[in-house]
Amino acid sequence: MIAAQIPGPSWLHSLPTRFKLLVLLVSGAVLFPVDDILILATCVGLVIGLYASLGSKGLVQLRLLRPFGFMMVFILGLHAISGTVETGVSVVLRLTAMVLMANLVSVTTRMDDMLDAVYPIFLPLKWIGGSPRKPALAVTLVIRFAPVLLNVYGCLQDAFRARTGRHSSWRLIAPLALQALKMSENVAEALTARGGSKGLSNND
Repeated sequence: MIAAQIPGPSWLHSLPTRFKLLVLLVSGAVLFPVDDILILATCVGLVIGLYASLGSKGLVQLRLLRPFGFMMVFILGLHAISGTVETGVSVVLRLTAMVLMANLVSVTTRMDDMLDAVYPIFLPLKWIGGSPRKPALAVTLVIRFAPVLLNVYGCLQDAFRARTGRHSSWRLIAPLALQALKMSENVAEALTARGGSKGLSNND
């Protein structure tokens, strides 16, 4: 149903899902206020090293940067126009590190394991008569869909480049939106076939 996962086993696959999500959360909080280009570049290098530790299948995932790169160039260009290039480089490096880390967690974690890890966060909803399963499923799908959509955008870029010779265009937004809607419909049908959120392994 949702691809873009690195098949295990590996040392990253074996780490507890909650630990990986906690590291991702803490890393994002720590990197957010950092502006030092050297520190941020080192972080990007370390994350790339984590991909490399998974072998060729991990390095292939770095193609995530291809569609992401167009956005980063745009952000850097805006900062160049405003005369804050150094700030723009910091922003680009910070976003790159955080996106790569989030993607690494996503592609080395089974969807069921991620759902089990997120589910307890929403248990307090039971106190007001709500169900923790639906928001837990929504969060899990968002995490899993992000790298998939980036891969889809990369494929659209390749097709656009083959037809026009240009790298990218804002016109790709429309087919990307259509692909996202189609994927959402397929996921909704699959969930309905399994009984919706009630088909999850956790029980209220």
